[in-house]
Amino acid sequence: MNTTLVVNAKGGVGKTTITTNLASYFAARDIPTTIADFDPQGSSLNWLAQRSSDARKIFGADLAARHGSGLQSGRRQIPRETKQLIIDAPAGPSRLLLQDLLARTQSILIPVAPSSIDVHATANFIKELLLVGHVRFRNIRVAVVANRVRSGKPVYAPLERFVASLGIAFLGRVSDSDTYVEAAETGLGIFDLPADTCSAELREFQPIVRWVSGDDAIADAAISNVVPINAARA
Repeated sequence: MNTTLVVNAKGGVGKTTITTNLASYFAARDIPTTIADFDPQGSSLNWLAQRSSDARKIFGADLAARHGSGLQSGRRQIPRETKQLIIDAPAGPSRLLLQDLLARTQSILIPVAPSSIDVHATANFIKELLLVGHVRFRNIRVAVVANRVRSGKPVYAPLERFVASLGIAFLGRVSDSDTYVEAAETGLGIFDLPADTCSAELREFQPIVRWVSGDDAIADAAISNVVPINAARA
């Protein structure tokens, strides 16, 4: 089972958008996928609750603090057949929870919103991952993605330079597109939609799925051959 942790100490950066669309990518490839929602708000689980029975199956596990503080306490809720586990972490996870998650994670994906405050907070969080989380010692891959981008303003330039100096991948920018919002309202991701209705969003998500899957050729093929729900059902 490959585990990807979507996390940032700062709230409101769009972790759930990244989590759910990444899950829809793997589900579109018929890979058994589970979202483990550690956020008490339960946004990813609410998204799954809106998902049609006609859509490709994505499992959900409610592992927020009210059900236990660590992954081990809720392990039974994660189906054995899961091949891709995507963890939607709460904003500002405690050090205890963060250490618990890091012990079971292969990749960390850090979304950051387009403001100087968010960029500064993310830089500090990356420092904590390196110094306290010992992610390099654990051989955990780390990448940053700019999320909810509305323009080409160079607010991310300092962060890009910072992560580059640390050898951390900067995967590009995900726009603040209505397509993500409209799809989420019905429990769908962009990989559930007809490709001609979300071509720009599919393109900007390519670096993310490439990095997480670790296979550029497969990711490209999956994106270029997306079969929407209605077509798959037919």
